[in-house]
Amino acid sequence: MFDPFNRSISYLRVSITDRCNLRCVYCMPEEGIRLMDHSEIISYEEILEVIREGIRLGITKVRITGGEPLVRKGVVGFVEMIAQLKGITDFGMTTNGILLDQFASDLSRAGLHRVNISLDTINPEKYRQITRGGELEKVFSGIHAAKEAGILPIKINCVVKNSSLEPDAIEVGNFCRQNGLEVRFIHEMDLDTGCFTLVEGGDGGNCRNCNRLRLTANGMIKPCLFANLEYSIRDLGIREAMLSAITTKPEKGKINNHNLFHNIGG
Repeated sequence: MFDPFNRSISYLRVSITDRCNLRCVYCMPEEGIRLMDHSEIISYEEILEVIREGIRLGITKVRITGGEPLVRKGVVGFVEMIAQLKGITDFGMTTNGILLDQFASDLSRAGLHRVNISLDTINPEKYRQITRGGELEKVFSGIHAAKEAGILPIKINCVVKNSSLEPDAIEVGNFCRQNGLEVRFIHEMDLDTGCFTLVEGGDGGNCRNCNRLRLTANGMIKPCLFANLEYSIRDLGIREAMLSAITTKPEKGKINNHNLFHNIGG
């Protein structure tokens, strides 16, 4: 499955909810956001059909995102259904880690391969400020639970303002090295202005090698994080929506003023 620029599309990021139990300053405004009506959010059955069609078209990697995916009811059973699909060789989840200590062992048994956990500071007060009330100790407990459950490797996503040499980023990096975790530094992005850079320690932001499609929580297939293009699986049908996204995938991201980070899955 190749796009117009001969990039092999093999990675599907799936936002299963726009709900989140944190209010991070770079993700949503202080006053909150308009949540999707429950009727807008696609069902697990619809998502499974998207993944099945993706496999037929060449998808081998799936990542579950949100909002915060662990706030959606039935997520463990859903993970188990995905894990049973033949053709998926890399199956992960991005989470803020707050609920991970409750779910890690069940997710491991269900077949989840690995997790990415958001962690921008190891200072409890700064963490509360960034997340508008989050408790850092719950994230640490989630990391420990994931390690105990064998969900490895654990990757840490650390958002930075300008550089991985910022004090908080340095402390997060040291914490990861001391605890056998992999760290990726993600420069703060702006969808409206098209501001993004390469992820330090990861593949994100490298348009030349981008292999991703995104499924939003309300059933839109997006070919690029930084593009307004999106195709409804409900209006077009799954296969047509996916093929439309692949054939119109831009060479390079520009702007996206149709979505917000909380409902597109980052």
